[in-house]
Amino acid sequence: MFNLRGNGRTSGERCRQEGEPLFAAHGGTGGSLTPIAITVLVKKPNQEGKAKIYYHDIGMYLKRKEKLGKLEKYKSIISSDVELTSITPNEDGDWINKRSKVFETFIPMEPDSKFNLHTKSVFVVNSRGLETSRDVWSYNFSKQTLSNNIRTTIAFFNSQVSEFQNALAKNSDLKLKDFITFDSSKISWSSSLLPHVQNGNTAKFEENKILVAQYRPFFKQNVYTGEKFVHRRGQFSQIFPTPQSKNLVICCSGIGVTKEFTAIITDIIPDLELIGKSQCFPLYYYEESNNSGQRTLFDNDDNNIVRRDGISDFILQRCRQEFGYRITKEDVFFYIYGLLHSKQYRQKFSADLKKMLPRIPLVKEFWAFSKAGKALADLHLNYENIVPTDVVKIDKHSDNYTVEKIKFPQKNKKDTIIFNPYITISNVPLRAYEYIVNGKSPIEWLMERYQLTNDSDSKIVNNPNLWCNEHGNSKYIFDLLLKLIALSISTMDIVDSLPDISDELK
Repeated sequence: MFNLRGNGRTSGERCRQEGEPLFAAHGGTGGSLTPIAITVLVKKPNQEGKAKIYYHDIGMYLKRKEKLGKLEKYKSIISSDVELTSITPNEDGDWINKRSKVFETFIPMEPDSKFNLHTKSVFVVNSRGLETSRDVWSYNFSKQTLSNNIRTTIAFFNSQVSEFQNALAKNSDLKLKDFITFDSSKISWSSSLLPHVQNGNTAKFEENKILVAQYRPFFKQNVYTGEKFVHRRGQFSQIFPTPQSKNLVICCSGIGVTKEFTAIITDIIPDLELIGKSQCFPLYYYEESNNSGQRTLFDNDDNNIVRRDGISDFILQRCRQEFGYRITKEDVFFYIYGLLHSKQYRQKFSADLKKMLPRIPLVKEFWAFSKAGKALADLHLNYENIVPTDVVKIDKHSDNYTVEKIKFPQKNKKDTIIFNPYITISNVPLRAYEYIVNGKSPIEWLMERYQLTNDSDSKIVNNPNLWCNEHGNSKYIFDLLLKLIALSISTMDIVDSLPDISDELK
């Protein structure tokens, strides 16, 4: 195995280590961002036992030309210039970046089965983020535009159901795949939607199923959650059963995500790709009441639901034994959020966190992490209400805050942001870009997401300025940008103040 690196879908220091993608376009951008490896399989008829695996890493921080130059020099993988290392996969199938035995001794966040109250894990339930399988149709800045889009696609869906059932009555051998109209300007089909056509099930538009969701980090959109038009709901019918149901959810990177592990908290429904195949762990979940459960102020009598704890009794007892009996389940929840931001934890177990969901050590500085987690949660949940930064300089020639695409003047000149033709923000502290969540800083998430788009397949326009209009604040995006600069710096201040737990992770 000859590893040429070049994973262009990483970020930060990891991205710099990967070097330029081998098949990137001129200048190191565009083209293929996929890491490249040369694999040579040697067939030996008399081989007995398992094959031997030899590995070479071309090196870190290399430009494309440097990588090609090395290949030119080596000419062959059996060249004496190529230093090969013999590697042996472990029982988990890891060749390199092997999982840690220490990590396996920690307490899993994920339960062995959902809603198992006797689980020996941190949470009793978790869920993947909401997966619509038709985001262009199901998400929009404008509630009115979203409503129109969904009404249009439901009408087309119902017509397909009706026409197929009529045709099927005349020809019982008719196959659905030979009948369905695959027109992306009218609908986005999914494996969960097609069977409803086969079975003759129509859909109805539900205005009250338009909610606000956390689509990407620090970026909200309206989402339609009506029947049949969400591909996979996960457990959100019990995590957020009604718009009035209060909850907090820690979302972590899912298994196999190439970006570095991160976590973010939300109090609304999270999208599957909020944090990269999001795995979501709620503070609470809700059940239908049988009139025997303890009711709370959060219970919705109209819907007859009762709130339950998402944090297990097992982890509460473990924490109380270790750190004192005044600990609550909320203290544990915020401890988890604080710990998941620890640089030592993320670095030490970076390989594990790509292949497994987090496992949690109970470190001596429990209260420091719990308080830090609470402070981070307050920042990240209330990001729309924090005080904007006042350290930047604003060059404004108009009160026009309309955006089409926010950009940097040059790729690597991030201290200046061109908000629109009339407004430029300069003197942006580079420290604000140190906070990375799902591969980008919050500033770069805002720049990427708050732009005017026109989907080439569906022809659906998504206009961020309509969000501002419908919320009665033309400056919403501009103000949010200044707030996210402040949030990022404050986040890094908290993260940098977390206790060093290197010795406890050995």
